[in-house]
Amino acid sequence: MKARILVVDDSADLRKELVEAFKNEKLQSNQYEIFEATDVGEVKDALNGPQADVVLLDVVLPSGDGLTLLPQLKKQWPETEVILMTGALDADEKLDMAVEATKRGAFHFLSKPFNLANLTVTVERALEHKQAGEERRQLREEIIATGGIRPVFKSAAMQAVVATVEKVAASDVSILITGETGTGKEVICNAIHALSPRAKGPLIKVNCAALPRELIESELFGSVKGAFTGAHADREGLFRQSEGGTLLLDEISEMPVDTQSKLLRILQDKEVRPVGGRSIYKTDCRVVATTNRQTDEAIRAGKLREDLFHRISQITVHLPPLRDRREDIQPLVDAFLKFFAAMANKDIAGFTKAALDRLTAFDWPGNVRQLQNEVQRAVLLCEAKQVDAADLSITAVKSEAEEGDTNFTLLEGVERNAIIQMLKETGGNKLETAKRLGIGRQTLYNKIKAYGIEV
Repeated sequence: MKARILVVDDSADLRKELVEAFKNEKLQSNQYEIFEATDVGEVKDALNGPQADVVLLDVVLPSGDGLTLLPQLKKQWPETEVILMTGALDADEKLDMAVEATKRGAFHFLSKPFNLANLTVTVERALEHKQAGEERRQLREEIIATGGIRPVFKSAAMQAVVATVEKVAASDVSILITGETGTGKEVICNAIHALSPRAKGPLIKVNCAALPRELIESELFGSVKGAFTGAHADREGLFRQSEGGTLLLDEISEMPVDTQSKLLRILQDKEVRPVGGRSIYKTDCRVVATTNRQTDEAIRAGKLREDLFHRISQITVHLPPLRDRREDIQPLVDAFLKFFAAMANKDIAGFTKAALDRLTAFDWPGNVRQLQNEVQRAVLLCEAKQVDAADLSITAVKSEAEEGDTNFTLLEGVERNAIIQMLKETGGNKLETAKRLGIGRQTLYNKIKAYGIEV
């Protein structure tokens, strides 16, 4: 496809020279379609036609000037790159003009006379900049449309997970996704929904651990006016909102056991009775559940009803922790970098070897979610073309010899290892770690500091 270039100058000789220069140029296999304008009026007429990729705009024009015209041009053709041209200026004038041109949206500023070879190279750079901007815009639109990054993987373990998802997505069976916090359970749920016949229906997500016990049934099943204190109107409920789509019950083992009993009945009968209501309604939504607990332990502890587990785990998908599939780290960080660089409108090409080595060696107790947050932070702080180790918040992993230098007693070593392991299991959640270890939060903080544990 030819690149469209609008040449705006009142000098017929210069326009002819530029047209001939571009006719002879095929840099990077680009071919050019040149059209011309001599004054402000002709430029305004051109704005009603096909959009140019690059505009070569003279500052001094009959009946106006290019600098004043520039904002209107960028408003109507926002993706077009504009290169301003002007007569000879002294150093101070040239600097002032260049600054003002940049403020008004110009890609580059050239003072006459200029070398035609340099001009064509500048035009090529403008076209590359325009292409990169279009790619970033498309990526942002895709991010908004899909709600996040799609599954990214290289490891055999994740290839098996995705193969299972592709096989079962088209069915209506309930699916249980297990794995540590941050392993990407919600992303897999997104994939299941997207690959299913219900993809055009709603995908409703609810975190069972975040809902107050007294409101969870109303949230899920709906309620009628006056059913309880504060029920000032009928509530639809998430099952009804998910009609024809998918309902994600995140961290289902945190749902109150008596609510689990009612949920089991709904899944079996495909009928829902709102809280305080007499009538029932049919429900047609696919249920996907997740848990970060070991299911057998959750059942033994009374956190998960065994009959509900068998009902929701017709298909079980387990996501291994990131430390057990390190080959996924590089493709993940590459995808996250592209994602966040596009959102921040930054041109960052990749990672230095030192940064990649550190990212790959780290254990990631918070798994993919922690890795994603780390890359987002690095993108915001990075001021170069590549993210370096200095842009990362994680520290280099100590060698076994360095780890052995710490002088802990045997008992302290056991305690330290127990804290580290529990922090990994909770994804670095200190409050949950303290709760599971049976110690106070401040006690945990003190021990983390005393043992030099990096969270």
